[in-house]
Amino acid sequence: MRFEEFTIEGRNAVLEAFRSKKSIDRLFVLEGQTTGSMSTVLKEASKAGCPVDFVSKERLDSMSSTAHHQGVVARAAAYDYAGVEDILKAAEDKGEPPFIIILDNIEDPHNLGAIIRTANQCGAHGVIIPKRRACGLTATVAKTSAGAINYTPVARVSNINACIKELKEKGLWFVCADMDGKVMYDLDLKGPIGLVIGNEGEGVSRLVKENCDFVASIPMRGNIDSLNASVAMGVLAYEIVRQRMS
Repeated sequence: MRFEEFTIEGRNAVLEAFRSKKSIDRLFVLEGQTTGSMSTVLKEASKAGCPVDFVSKERLDSMSSTAHHQGVVARAAAYDYAGVEDILKAAEDKGEPPFIIILDNIEDPHNLGAIIRTANQCGAHGVIIPKRRACGLTATVAKTSAGAINYTPVARVSNINACIKELKEKGLWFVCADMDGKVMYDLDLKGPIGLVIGNEGEGVSRLVKENCDFVASIPMRGNIDSLNASVAMGVLAYEIVRQRMS
């Protein structure tokens, strides 16, 4: 796996990166550049479901390490992504019911790294993140995971809701974290399960919550009513571990 986040610059280089199926987190294109060979690059980005930002020349210049970006810079993942099937196979190989962490638009790389680290320690078979409006596998994520990123597969999907529906057809059921849910100790969290953790500020989005089978809350005894996303994930994940061990 690769340990440094990197950029790919120039129209031909970026085009070939897409065609070779490299993991591209985001594409940055000079404002107004949509025709000619750039239109081909944009088509490949669309096919790959890659987010595109149209930015100023100053922004592109600041991202470029070569000064020859030709109006386009791609930010590539620091690590390769797995597929959802790879995560399911990891559970099958261990002879265990799947235990998957699904993240609904986690944006802070430190949170994502901490979640991957905890996922590894609690025996989750993998983590699923969305392609858009969320942090990807950057060098900061890798560092914060303390090496867990080498052992816990992370898949990236275009649509979290569609992914949940597909996994339900494979026998998984889903619980999401929300302060208005049922206390986690009163829920049966055994069996093939997906634990859904929401955005740091807004929590789990409405449609994702509606697609979950249960909503779990963590008992709060302090003066504030929320936990950091990675901490909430850890608390709920270890309740799942406790119930699996009982």
